Amino acid sequence: MFAEERHRLITDQLAAEGKVTVAQLAERFEITAETVRRDLAQLESENLLRRVHGGAVSISEASTREESYMARTAIHAEAKARIAQRALSLLPVSDASVILDAGTTTEFLAERMVKTNAGSGLVVITHALPIATALVQSPEIALELIGGRVRGITGATSGARTAQEYSNYRADIAFIGTNALHADFALSTPDPLEAAVKTALIASARRVVLLADSSKFDQETLVRFARLDAIDTLVTDSAPQGDLAAALELAEVEVVVA
Repeated sequence: MFAEERHRLITDQLAAEGKVTVAQLAERFEITAETVRRDLAQLESENLLRRVHGGAVSISEASTREESYMARTAIHAEAKARIAQRALSLLPVSDASVILDAGTTTEFLAERMVKTNAGSGLVVITHALPIATALVQSPEIALELIGGRVRGITGATSGARTAQEYSNYRADIAFIGTNALHADFALSTPDPLEAAVKTALIASARRVVLLADSSKFDQETLVRFARLDAIDTLVTDSAPQGDLAAALELAEVEVVVA
């Protein structure tokens, strides 16, 4: 097989699966690992992939890549809606406090809280403007808005001021989001300032519920903001498998499938 044909097949596999390994490609094409590494180096020079230890990932898997707010709203919308609906049952009764992290799944939850009146009598704290916009429509919810500089890509405040304001709270429960969930690297996000806010937010709650669809599984982005044992419950659309499932069990994370 000519190198050009291997390169086409490698990029096709990356488009379908998001990653490839040197060992897998060597076996598939019956070539040496060194030849595979040369192929991957050539494709990386053409900006068609990004090499990582033991293989390569697609450019879309880059550790600092973030989708726009509008794009994230549309991606996996059905799964996010199911997760948000299931999360309603985890809300405390009235006279309790809730933190809602920035994110499209937590925004789905906020919208359902208003529509179903599930947030009646709750104090809700958030740094996300889209979530605040949804919640302010309910006169039954006491809304606390955390300040700071707004990141356009998330529609939420971030940075030292936002993290400091969260440190002044101790809420009954926090519903958080993540860009990636991995057995070893745990919860991560591409932006350091947003990571600092998420870390502070988690420390500000007595119970932490992660809302994450299965597309986040086995992924890593640039900055880790929490270990798995910082999470009490994961609400998702599909049960984790393999190493991630084992790591969640070891960390005593309750997994709820919507």
